[in-house]
Amino acid sequence: MAPYTDRRNALLAKMPPNSLAVVFASPMRIRSRDTDFVYRQNSDFHYLTGFDEPEALLVLVRGARAQKSLLFCRAKDELRERWEGERLGPKSAPKRLGVDAAYPSSQISRRLPKLLMDKERLFMEIGEAAAEQQVLGFLGEIRMSREAHRAPKHVDLLGPLLHEMRAIKRGDEIELMREAARISSDAHHRAMRTAQPGMGEWQLEAEIVYEFMRRGARAPAYTSIVGSGANACVLHYVENSAVMQDGDLVLIDAGCEYKHYAADITRTFPVSGRFTEAQRNVYEIVLRAQLAAIDACKPGNLLDAPHQAAIREVIKGLVDLGLLEGDLDMLIKEDAHQPYFMHGTSHFLGLDVHDVGARKQAKDWRTLEPGMVLTVEPGIYMVKESVPEQYRGIGIRIEDDVLITESGHEVLTEDAVKTITDIEALMGGMSG
Repeated sequence: MAPYTDRRNALLAKMPPNSLAVVFASPMRIRSRDTDFVYRQNSDFHYLTGFDEPEALLVLVRGARAQKSLLFCRAKDELRERWEGERLGPKSAPKRLGVDAAYPSSQISRRLPKLLMDKERLFMEIGEAAAEQQVLGFLGEIRMSREAHRAPKHVDLLGPLLHEMRAIKRGDEIELMREAARISSDAHHRAMRTAQPGMGEWQLEAEIVYEFMRRGARAPAYTSIVGSGANACVLHYVENSAVMQDGDLVLIDAGCEYKHYAADITRTFPVSGRFTEAQRNVYEIVLRAQLAAIDACKPGNLLDAPHQAAIREVIKGLVDLGLLEGDLDMLIKEDAHQPYFMHGTSHFLGLDVHDVGARKQAKDWRTLEPGMVLTVEPGIYMVKESVPEQYRGIGIRIEDDVLITESGHEVLTEDAVKTITDIEALMGGMSG
C-alpha cells in the first residue's frame, strides 16, 4: 500500500490549490459478441492505486489547506462474485488501499459533480471516450445549474504531471522489471533451444508464451514478433504464420508483462543453429551498434545519444560491406542509414511497453536521469533489391532493456545471450 499512497501524495503536491484530478479505471473490452478480453487495468490508475478492478474511479482533491484521495468502486454483490470472483467493495477499500474514503461506483453521478463545483482546475487524461463524455456532462450540468456554483475554469491534461513521475522508476518498480527481464530472457533461450527447420513461427511463439506463463507472467507485454527469413524485415510483423526454413534467420521481439511491468527483448538467431558468413557480417555490425548505444546510456547524456551512437556504427559497418560509400560524417549528416535502419533506437519502458514521459524539453532532447528505463534496439534490414544477393532478405535487430543508474547503467536483460559464439553454443545444447 505504501508506494501507491506515496505516489498519490506526490501527485497531489504537484497540483495547485483548489484543484481536482480524476483517473478512471479501464473498462472491460469485448473480444467477440459476449466474450471479453482478459482485463488489464489502466496504467495510470494502477500506478496510483494498485487496484485492478474495472468500473472504478480515483479522485484526488487538493484543497487550500487539506488534500484527500477518494475511490469509487463496484459494490459487493454475492451473485456476481459467484460468477466473476471477489470484489473489494467500498467498505474494505480505505484500509486495503490507503484512500481516505470509498463509495460505490453507482454514486459517481451524484458525488463527482459536487466535487467538481467551484474548483479552479480539473486534471484528467483523454483516451476513454465514455469517461470523458461523463465528466464533460457533469461540467455542463454545473454550468447550466441555477445554483451559485461554477465549473472549473481550466481543464488540463494530467499526463504532464503524472507521466513525469512514471518516467523515473523507484526500487519496487525496478525489482519487478528485473523479474520481467529474467523471465523474458529465459523465454528467448527456450526459443533458441527449440528452433529447427520445418517448425512454424507460431510454434516458437507458443514456446515463448509458455515460458512466460510458467514463470508467473500472465501475458506478453505486447504481441510477439516471430519473423523468419524476409519476414524479419517487416518491423511489426505479427502474423507468425510461416514455416521456418534451413538457412533462415528468425527475429523474435517478445517480452512478458510481470505484475503490470513490461520487458522488451529482441534476439535474432539462425534457425539451423549456425550463422552463415553473410549473416555473421551483418549481425556483428548490429551488435557493435547496440553495444555503442548501450555505452551512451548514462546520466547527463541526451536521450538521443544512444541513437546517434548506433547510427555511426551502422553506417561504418555498411561502408565496410560496400553498401555505402563516402565520408563517414557526411553519410551521417545525410541519414544514409535510413534505407537499412529506419526506426529509432530507444523508447521508455515501464508499465507500458512504450512508456510515458516527455522525450524532449522545449525543442531539445531531454537528458537521461537515474531511474529511467529505456530500450536499446538498433537493426539492419536488407530490403533493397540493389543489395548483393547474399545479404538480400536479412533482417537483424538486437534489443535490451537498460536502467539508467547514478554511475552509468544496468542492462536488465543481460542474461539473454547475444554474441554469435554464445547463441551458437546455446543452440547446440552446450553452455554459453
